[in-house]
Formats: sequence, C-alpha cells, structure tokens
Amino acid sequence: MSRAKDLADLLGLTGALREAMLAVPRDMFVPDVGTAGPADGSRYPIDRRARPDEWRHAVFSDSAVITQWDDEQTDPGQVDLRRAQPSSSISAPSVAFAFLSLLNPRDHDRVLEIGTGTGYTAAVLSARVGEHNVVTIEVDSAVAEQAEANLKMAGFAPRVLVADGADGHRDDAPYDRVHATCAVRRIPGAWVTQTRPGGVIVVPWQPGYDFGWIVRLTATDGAAHGRFHGRAGYMMLRDQRAAMRFAVHHEEEAATATTRLDPRSIIDAGEGAELVITALAPDVKLIPIRASDGTVSVSLYEIGKPEGAWAACDYEPGADEFEVTQYGERRLWDEVEEGFLRWLELGSPGADRFGLTVMVDGTHMLWIDEPGRLLDG
Repeated sequence: MSRAKDLADLLGLTGALREAMLAVPRDMFVPDVGTAGPADGSRYPIDRRARPDEWRHAVFSDSAVITQWDDEQTDPGQVDLRRAQPSSSISAPSVAFAFLSLLNPRDHDRVLEIGTGTGYTAAVLSARVGEHNVVTIEVDSAVAEQAEANLKMAGFAPRVLVADGADGHRDDAPYDRVHATCAVRRIPGAWVTQTRPGGVIVVPWQPGYDFGWIVRLTATDGAAHGRFHGRAGYMMLRDQRAAMRFAVHHEEEAATATTRLDPRSIIDAGEGAELVITALAPDVKLIPIRASDGTVSVSLYEIGKPEGAWAACDYEPGADEFEVTQYGERRLWDEVEEGFLRWLELGSPGADRFGLTVMVDGTHMLWIDEPGRLLDG
C-alpha cells in the first residue's frame, strides 16, 4: 500500500478522493501484458512475468497503460508502435484524478460513466459514492467482460452495461454526475438530458483543430454550461471516430491566392485563438510543419472527409506575402484566418475567458466571459 500512498502524495490527493484511490488496488486493473505510456510521451512494452519490476513501476507511477490496440485486432504483446492505434487503456493517475477532482462526486451521488475501460475509475467512483450509485457503459463487450472481472477481483460491483455511450442510460437517469473517459468531438445531447439541473458533466472535448480540452459543464433546464480546465488527449468515443486520412488531392482543381497573414501567427497564437477558430471553423484539423531552413507549412483538412476540403499556406523567411492553396466547397484557410482575426478583434483573450454551452439537441455554442456572449460569427 505504501507505493499507492506515495502515488497519492505525488498527485496531491486529499480527503474523500484520496481515500477512494487508496481503496482501489490499481494493479488489479492492469493486464499482465500492455504498453506503458509515461508523461514524457514515450511508450514501451511491459510484461508482468518477464519483467515484474518494470511492470510494477508502470502500475505505481504516473503512467498510462494501453491495454488494447486496433479494437483487439493487434496482439498486445506484438504491437508495432509506428502503425497500431490504441483503442483502450487505463489513464495516467494524474489525468484520471484531474477529471475526478473536477467531477467532485459527493456522498451518494448517482454517477454515469462513459467508457468503462479496465474498470479502474468505476471502482474509484464506487469507493467514493457506493457501487449501487454507479452505472458505467462500455461499447466493447470484451473490454466490458474484463472490466467486470477486474472489478469483482477488487471487490466492487457497479452496474456495467455494454452499449453505445453516446446514448447514455436513460433508465437510471437523472444523474448527479456524468464522467466521460473517452474524447468527443460533439458532446451528446443525451448526456445533458440525463443530468439533473445542477448536476455536473466532465468530458474530454476534442473538436479536432488541435489537442483536446477538459470541459466541466453544469446542467440547467435544457442546456449545460461551463468552462475549460486545461488540455487532455483521449481516445475517441467510437460513435464519433472520424476518418483521419489527411492528404492533398485534386490538386489540379485547387485555387491559389496570397495572404498577408503570416501563417506562423496562427500556429503560435495560443489557446484563446484556437478556441475562436474552433468556433468559426468547425471540424478542421491543423497540421504545422517547421523545417530546419526556417520555412513553415500549415496544412488544413476537413475532418471526417478524406475527399473533403483542404488548404495549405507556406511561410518563407523574408516574405511579406504568403501563398495559399485551397480546394473544396469550404475555403478552410479563409475560415481559419477569419477566426484568427476575430480573436484579435476581441483583444487576444486567453482560454480562461471562454466557455461552452451544449443544448439538449446537441447544439454547441462557444462564448466569451458569459454564456450570453456567443462566438457565432
């Protein structure tokens, strides 16, 4: 237990959440074979039988462990890290407890969890609010089966359902807390509908432009409003996975123009600019490339549409005009440039001034300072 206490100390956990963490043996939720993902961004295989000390270090350090690759199509002991895509994991403790701290579950709260994974956070929530108050949903039946086994071994029995988490679970609604362990591009309206007024939703919101956001929303009648609490990258809700093939196509049909806006200004502007651009240029992926000779290329792609719109803008040292190439019904560079200029007009605000409203019909609205000041273009 001392290693668990050391980890709790490292995370700065106190009170009821610390007690809940210490009540759940993390090693019971980590498979014998997996892939550790520490905070430095590296990944390496772990094997309990072959290298037990290394395995235990991954379990009791601030490291994620990837437990499934390519929707179980890849053997976890034979992973090509260059090509395989992670599809289930146990999050790094610092990330998991950042979300749980924002969720702030109280005694006897009814909690809906989206994305059971290994079952670890469902166990922590069970220790905090009582297992009879926790419903956790997992879309992958094999993952759910293993999670139930892990939970049973650890002495917990929350309700585990195999279903599409995007739909929530209406039968046991309303909930006091909704906890998502998978990222979404669009927060489902069902989650808002199934949260009681005053209840809290904490979710990794990953609209696609860049890295994701931690969002904490408070439900009201017909909507949920809240602000951003840092960055987070999570595996996507399978219902919202989009094609991520980003490649230039139909070059002969692309239009070429110039802009006086240095593309470096956009990629270096920071998080506030990113949020305004996200609002005014939705479903756009930005990919910057900086070369050793000082040139910079910014590519933009329409998410989920391999044959959709794309744009590119290149910076060359000494230039005061920059070539822009665009293809498709949407003019992605124009949209992104408009968002950047709007951010400048607002006074270049930081991310701490922005918030998000999600309606029960799934409509998303970004705002500045207060929900009534919408970034609607």
